[in-house]
Amino acid sequence: MKKLILLTLSLLSITTASHAQGLKDIVGRHCLVGAALNQWQSAGKMAIVDTIVNRHFNSAVAENCMKSEQLQPAEGVFDFRQADLFVDYCEQHHLTPIGHCLVWHSQAPAWLFAGQPSREQLIRRIENHIRTVVGRYRGRIHGWDVVNEAIEDDGSMRRSPLYDIIGEDFIEIAFRAAHEADPDAELYYNDYSMAIPAKREAVCRLIRNLKSKGIRIDGVGMQSHVGLDSPDLVEYERSIDSFAAENVKVMITELDMNVLPNPWQFGGAAVEQNFEYQQKLNPYTEQLPAAKAREAEKRYMDFFQLFYKHRQQISRITFWGISDADSWLNNWPINGRTNYPLPFDRQYNEKPLVKKIIDLYNH
Repeated sequence: MKKLILLTLSLLSITTASHAQGLKDIVGRHCLVGAALNQWQSAGKMAIVDTIVNRHFNSAVAENCMKSEQLQPAEGVFDFRQADLFVDYCEQHHLTPIGHCLVWHSQAPAWLFAGQPSREQLIRRIENHIRTVVGRYRGRIHGWDVVNEAIEDDGSMRRSPLYDIIGEDFIEIAFRAAHEADPDAELYYNDYSMAIPAKREAVCRLIRNLKSKGIRIDGVGMQSHVGLDSPDLVEYERSIDSFAAENVKVMITELDMNVLPNPWQFGGAAVEQNFEYQQKLNPYTEQLPAAKAREAEKRYMDFFQLFYKHRQQISRITFWGISDADSWLNNWPINGRTNYPLPFDRQYNEKPLVKKIIDLYNH
């Protein structure tokens, strides 16, 4: 009899947990809430991830498999296998899919800039890539990060091969091509360090410039690779307000929190940064000390207080990954570290942060 009672209580606990409200049920009343999925996850090879996704998320973005180096490894040769699996996964799990990203100077295939292409040749390469990719998923992708990281922190244009060969109008060329390929898809500009005033002002000018030419731009992605003491919350909030004032959607697009010390030269989120491993920069190899975990949680909640305050302006919140075990911050900007930046731990257990976010949005 005692065993039967214990079994009944256990089953009741599981049933109750399975029906507990997740992020998508509460935060999802106001905006899309999701995560970046790696290729193992979007291929359906991790059942534990499926469980988390089904409970908590209503949106997803591909972490890497929709970047140009993977989609078009050789000119004119497209490989859609992993991207197709991602889109299929989103449809099977009722997730709103976001395409990331069409034009970016980094993680681009070597052939794109090979042979010192002329302006006209590079434009054709970009347009062909966009039309082929967006056209393939026409009607299946909700919105696209059309251009990624084209502006420096000081507000100047990034001197990438895209800018050096084509000029600043590579951005409008990309947005036009994306809109032509799928007139119903939303189109976004995505960048990091968006709380820096000069960068914020430059992005606002970009929005106004595109709109003045009749070019569709629906939203701005504020990459939020945040730390324990940066960015400044006042400036971050000003950016939310400034982008919303340009009548575009504001999206928190790559949210995670670096809790580790960084080299003094480190800044921003440029993937090209790579620093030598030092033990002092990897202090929590076994677990995050309780005091540091509380500090990280409070910092996360400081941001979510802002997101809740501006819930009428923010259309999407996307974590850059699901579990600490899978985060790119374990290997960037220093390879081989142990970081703790996401709402689920290395065993895919839900951190207390998740319930606190739900409670915040549930009053």
